[in-house]
Amino acid sequence: MAHKEVVLRTKDLKAHYVLDVPGGKKIVKAVDGVDLEIRRNEIYGIAGESGCGKSTLMKTLYGLVNRPLRLINGSVYYSKDGGAFDVFSLRKPELRRLRWTYMAYVPQGAMSIFNPVIKLKDTYSDFLGSHLRGKTEDEMFAIAKEHIDQLGLPVSILDAYPHQLSGGMRQRVAIALAALLRPSVIFADEPTTALDVVVQRGVVQLLKDIQMSLHNTIILVTHDMGIHANVADRLGIMYAGKIIEEAATVEIFKNPLHPYTQFLIDSLPQFGDTGERASAPGQPPSLADLPTGCAFHPRCPKAMPICKVEAPDMTVKGEHRVACWLWDEGGVA
Repeated sequence: MAHKEVVLRTKDLKAHYVLDVPGGKKIVKAVDGVDLEIRRNEIYGIAGESGCGKSTLMKTLYGLVNRPLRLINGSVYYSKDGGAFDVFSLRKPELRRLRWTYMAYVPQGAMSIFNPVIKLKDTYSDFLGSHLRGKTEDEMFAIAKEHIDQLGLPVSILDAYPHQLSGGMRQRVAIALAALLRPSVIFADEPTTALDVVVQRGVVQLLKDIQMSLHNTIILVTHDMGIHANVADRLGIMYAGKIIEEAATVEIFKNPLHPYTQFLIDSLPQFGDTGERASAPGQPPSLADLPTGCAFHPRCPKAMPICKVEAPDMTVKGEHRVACWLWDEGGVA
């Protein structure tokens, strides 16, 4: 497979919450040494249990680092117009110009982002007016109508108030709004949370349609491995603030190398299977009090003595990366 252009790159990225508590400070290592290369024209999935740092990683990649979250180490480089820029080197006006035009963000709870007392067409007009100078109200409304129609959504929703739409439709409108200015990168943080399975399918299909239409990059966070299986081209597995495995999604499901990844896949329900599904024993560790060595070792049935004292480096096996002492360059250790 030909290598695609890398659109986003990080190296040893660390972003910690620094909290003032009685007697000192509490450090929550939400992003703790993440290396990524995300490519143009792909859907890149990030999976893991709640509390592993997925949403904080998304905010950091987008440049949304506000106290108590602090950038501790690393940079986030984007490729643009034949060059590259570090999102944390930009001044606020420069970053504001790039947001929504070059990179867009659909946060958790996006269904609630709309002003409840104005119609959606006014939300679209306000959004376009802040980015497209010199357009009349009629011109902006025409742009919004064309965009909504191209995505297969009913144009009539623009005349509705948010409360008049179902939760699934509001979520799709939020995603459509993020794609309105044709950004090169879209971050979607748990876009199917609190939606039933049928509605989830419509949201997922919209993301796929947007990616196919714009040929851009979508970075999708969800703990639902079934959604990743249907959407993501490549998949990164996150645990305790780190990416512990990464490969093409098909490869991850066919040949998971990390025991934690195997647990995530085994927890998926299967048609006709009425038995209890396997899941990782215990609970994810506190990001403020991580175990020594490999953070997964207290829950891992294959843990070895070295796992308790030393964290494994990432081993690269072609397009497949894994951080686990069970593996080295030659296979099983």
